[in-house]
Parts: sequence; structure tokens; C-alpha cells
Amino acid sequence: MATLTVEILRRRWPHGDQHIAGLVEGIVAAASVVFPKYGVTSALAMAHFMAQASEECGQGLEMVENMNYSAERLRKVFPTHFTPTMAERAAHNPRMIADIAYGGRMGNAPPPSDDGYRFRGAGMTQVTGHDGYTRLQAFLEKHDAGLDILSAPELIIDPAHTLECGVADWVLLGCLPHAEKDDLVGETHALNGGLNGLEERRRQLELWKRELLA
Repeated sequence: MATLTVEILRRRWPHGDQHIAGLVEGIVAAASVVFPKYGVTSALAMAHFMAQASEECGQGLEMVENMNYSAERLRKVFPTHFTPTMAERAAHNPRMIADIAYGGRMGNAPPPSDDGYRFRGAGMTQVTGHDGYTRLQAFLEKHDAGLDILSAPELIIDPAHTLECGVADWVLLGCLPHAEKDDLVGETHALNGGLNGLEERRRQLELWKRELLA
């Protein structure tokens, strides 16, 4: 099986520690246990996971969804959730934006609940919504992970746990069989329900294949 090293991850994620100290070292330290634990046993599958994660979290720079939108951008991104007046009031207030945009859906309670913000996209696979966190929590428990991401959502970006959360979510969503067949399109659709960022995912996959399949 391929080995993920600090040198490789720093090469692919050169600014990976910029926002979360120790992120690169934490991911690498967990790799030898986490990948086989969830059945990711081939270099090809590992390359696919790392490529997907690289696109999803911006090579470690976007481990938490950035909800800091201008009023104009809010109206474009969430047109059914913000009237012009609401957009002006919520602009550049990430907590308010997330609570309005994500509240009352994806298993989140509606405002004034803070669920939208607490369960905004996070981690290597950008798990989003109370439903997404709940499904992942059950899968983590099945694998004796010893984590409670519902009570402590911040664990999903903790350097010691973020790889396990990411790999578990990727496997839970049905990505592994596609990765083993080198089916990037099927894998991407399984991961996020569409083909967002497909060209970047393809670029990342070629880079990761060079690192891990050499």
C-alpha cells in the first residue's frame, strides 16, 4: 500500500497548516491506521480520496465553509433564502448567513436555532447539515472511532481526527467502489450529488497518482 508522508502532503498542500496548525502532520499520522480501517487499501483508491479532499477543502485552506458573503453575492448564491433587505442585513455576518441559508433544511432546526452555522460544511469532504453529521456519526460509531461530532462539530477539522472523518464520509457515501475502478465521474457524483469542480478534481487526481502510484 502507498504511504502518505509529510513531504508528499506538504508538496500537494503547501499552505495546509495556514489556518489549522498541525493539520498536515495530523493527517499523515492518522493515515496508516485510518485508510485500512475503512477499506482503502490500494494506492489508486487513496489517490482518489486525496484528490477529492484536495478539491473539497482547498488543499487544507478551506476546512470550514466560508459564509462571509456580500449582499450581492448572497442574492446569487442563495436567491430563494434572502430578499434584498435580508441580504443587506446579513452581509458579512457568517453566522447569520449560515443560520438563514441552512436553517430548516438538511436536518437543521430553523432560526433562531444555530444549527445552520454549527453544521455548515466542514472537514476534508465538507460534511454539511445535521443530517450529514448524524449519518457520519453513526458510521463513525460503527467503526469505534470514539468521536461525537454532533456534540462537538469542531472535531471534524481537528488534525487528529479530520482524516478519519473525511475517509469515513467518503466511504459512507459510496465513493470507494468508483475509486477502485478509477471512475472519477461516478465518485464525484456519489460524493456531492453533482459534478461541481470536476476539472479541478481531475487535475488533482493526476497529481496524486504521480505521488502515490509511482
